[in-house]
Amino acid sequence: MTTVLIVDDQALQRLGFSMLLEQHPDLTVIGEATHGGEAVRKAAELKPDVVLMDVRMPGMDGIEATRRIIESGGRSRILVLTTFDLDEYAYDALRAGASGFLLKDALPDELIAGIRAVAAGDSVIAPGLTRKLIDAFTSHLPGHTAEQQRQLARLTNREREVLTAIATGLTNTQIAEQLSLAESTVKSHVSSILTKIGVRDRVQAVIFAYDTGLVRPA
Repeated sequence: MTTVLIVDDQALQRLGFSMLLEQHPDLTVIGEATHGGEAVRKAAELKPDVVLMDVRMPGMDGIEATRRIIESGGRSRILVLTTFDLDEYAYDALRAGASGFLLKDALPDELIAGIRAVAAGDSVIAPGLTRKLIDAFTSHLPGHTAEQQRQLARLTNREREVLTAIATGLTNTQIAEQLSLAESTVKSHVSSILTKIGVRDRVQAVIFAYDTGLVRPA
């Protein structure tokens, strides 16, 4: 069972998400929040698997709420929902540690699949927006830190190849085909990479790859 906390300042939006999720026996809504401050408190109290996070809310917005939930060290993962295909808020939320984002007009099946993916430790990005997201990150590159360079140095040559492939948007299946590896081997490499560079999921791995210069804008 995957537990979900819904965060949105609009009552009808929360009701719609709740009704959709409750149609699936493997998903259950354990709470709702109307703004970021309430989301932080309820995430600490309820410890949901996934927080479905709106971005633009009165008071504390979804970006700051995401940052605080991630910094608390809890196990909850954040799936950001945004009205626009790449607004600056979604970019900042991913920097804050969200596991991905979808558009609010996503199809119901896309939302359900996104929640399940995030709960399983994967990341999710609205279809067709990977390139835009990468462009946004590369235009805001802050420069790598000494710690990031030490983390990068821990990777084997094969792990660097896999991380590079992840950063270009390839799936595990595509990486396996490109590098002539078994998909199970790719999954093992991905797990090792995330551990060595100290990130939670593939979205954060992409950010790391660009920050350190392992991958550069095309």
